[in-house]
Amino acid sequence: MLDSGPEMRRLAAVERFLERLFERPGARLFRPAIQPIQIQRRVERAMEHARRPTSGRVVVPDRYVVRLHPDDVPPDPDAAQRLADELADAALRFAREHRYSVSERPRVELASDPRIPRGDAAVAPAPTADHAARSAARVDAAPGSAQASGSDPIEDTARYAVPQVRVPATILRTVSPDGRERRFEVATPMVTIGRAPDNQLVLADRRASRHHARLTARAGGLIFTDLDSTNGSIVNGKRVRELALGPGDRIELGRTVLIVESVDRTLEAS
Repeated sequence: MLDSGPEMRRLAAVERFLERLFERPGARLFRPAIQPIQIQRRVERAMEHARRPTSGRVVVPDRYVVRLHPDDVPPDPDAAQRLADELADAALRFAREHRYSVSERPRVELASDPRIPRGDAAVAPAPTADHAARSAARVDAAPGSAQASGSDPIEDTARYAVPQVRVPATILRTVSPDGRERRFEVATPMVTIGRAPDNQLVLADRRASRHHARLTARAGGLIFTDLDSTNGSIVNGKRVRELALGPGDRIELGRTVLIVESVDRTLEAS
């Protein structure tokens, strides 16, 4: 058998060269818009650059601002929220894979900035509360005014305001593998479900994945999404990837059953 080691190393070198090539600014001529995976990689790099050792741990920020050209920001608020949620999920996976510590589940904010070239993205950890308040005051000022004429590079950036999400007041009845039942109220725009303790709805089920599924409020409804779980998700007897939930829907995650008891009113999410 021929030794393929040298040949594989040459192919890997070519792949790395092409990857660097397409990360260069000139490569934007070949792609009209930035892809989510490219933004994800920039979030990961921002996390890497901001990491710091603390008390034997490596701590990374849990808030990130992604600045995009206005034409690259999803015009549909639901699509923008989905993108932000997916980037946050990817940031959490990256932190876990590298054993980084975060104070809470990562969040990603999209910001529209005409100074960012189309097909590019600038990602940075979100500022502290005090700095954010000062920046917000400058952003609200009219461009060119005395208040907005400082040296802060993002002072006149137009933030993409993700609208308040109306959260359906949903009650889930959960039936664990041992037959025990409990009720869980969905009261936030996003709820993650799985075995890991950082989920909002934690399942005591070995057949469920650590991060099995997600519930997301969209346009007054509640969307169920399987997070590429090992054993999949079954709703009303059919394997699903994503669908809108309604009263009476039966969700099977591993050996756990979730029953949607009510979706009867909406609350403003804080």
